[in-house]
Amino acid sequence: MRVPASKSIANRELVLSAIGSGRSRIVVGDMDPGDDVHAMAEALTALGHEVRWDAGHIDVTPLQVPYAHASVDARDAGTVARFISALAALSDAETRVDGSERMRGRPMAAIAAALRSLGATVDGEALPFVIHGPLRGGEVSVPGYESSQFASALLLVAPRMRNGVSLRISGELVSAPFIDMTATALEGRGVRVERASMRHFVVAPQKVKARSVTIPGDLTAATYPAAAAAILGGSVTIENASATHHVGGQGDARFFDLIAEMGCEVSGGSRAITVRRRGALSGVVANVADCSDVFPTLAVIATQAATPTELDGLAHTRRQESDRLRAVAAAITALGGRARAFADGIRIEPAPLHDGVVDAQGDHRIAMAFSVLGLLVPGVAIAGWQSVAKTFPSFYEMLRSLR
Repeated sequence: MRVPASKSIANRELVLSAIGSGRSRIVVGDMDPGDDVHAMAEALTALGHEVRWDAGHIDVTPLQVPYAHASVDARDAGTVARFISALAALSDAETRVDGSERMRGRPMAAIAAALRSLGATVDGEALPFVIHGPLRGGEVSVPGYESSQFASALLLVAPRMRNGVSLRISGELVSAPFIDMTATALEGRGVRVERASMRHFVVAPQKVKARSVTIPGDLTAATYPAAAAAILGGSVTIENASATHHVGGQGDARFFDLIAEMGCEVSGGSRAITVRRRGALSGVVANVADCSDVFPTLAVIATQAATPTELDGLAHTRRQESDRLRAVAAAITALGGRARAFADGIRIEPAPLHDGVVDAQGDHRIAMAFSVLGLLVPGVAIAGWQSVAKTFPSFYEMLRSLR
């Protein structure tokens, strides 16, 4: 199997390309990386940058002539809404940032407050925003319990602020590996990132180099074919992804550690992952705050385990593309399973499953995870299956090849 390029890495590189010193090339390969990456590319175009998408790569030439007004549609992408808000605030022009109805309800107040404290004007506490810069920089604090994207957004544009940024992350930090991913992307552009502590970053004003970079396969997308091997038996190899852990890499590599605990054999090096179920599956108890995007996939595998599974650290997922805790529990229950959502987690107990309709609630992660379960349980129907286009447009072609 192959999976699309990582949208998280691609979107960071696109933002850095827009503030780089020349033309950059982002190589995403021949698989469509999904609507989130398209939305980011179109957002850069709306801000006046030259973006050319051809033959598996995206060329970005930074804006040469200042714009007076721009309107950006973030669609359903949190990375676009948050990263573009920070990028737009570098300019003294007016930018309107909006998104889907669901995105309008997702947390944005923290990034608005941070941008204001750094010198910008932001009208609104949630989308739509009207933003005027420029950002001058300085000291700022953002909460970590709702999303790591607030901190990443500010770090990405920090080198272009007159005074740089001294950024502190307060409270609990969810999806922490994404902060390391952001720092690594900056360092790949020649930007020095000082880390005074695990939650304190200092970035001085400095040049951002142009570069050509190849985006690796998306590890969250890789969890779906891996889940097929886990629940069906047999083996699956994902050829363009790696479960090797390294600082600045994709934190969802931890998914493969967890399914190894559940009874799968995981092998492969820097260019591939092979998953093979060894025998009966067992449940797992884990805090997955650092890899929360994979929890719907883990929940699907847990339905086939011989013992209960408990996953926590997930309160922030209630305000993502859906209330994921509630939606996953409801999906399992709709198929005859036993699942209970709590404020911060979910418990799944063994129970025979039957046919039924899963309401994906417009959430690509739920649609994909429960579609994989349909390979095992006859008669599973997915309402809202079209949402997979957000990050994996060719998902159902992949699924057909596994049936």
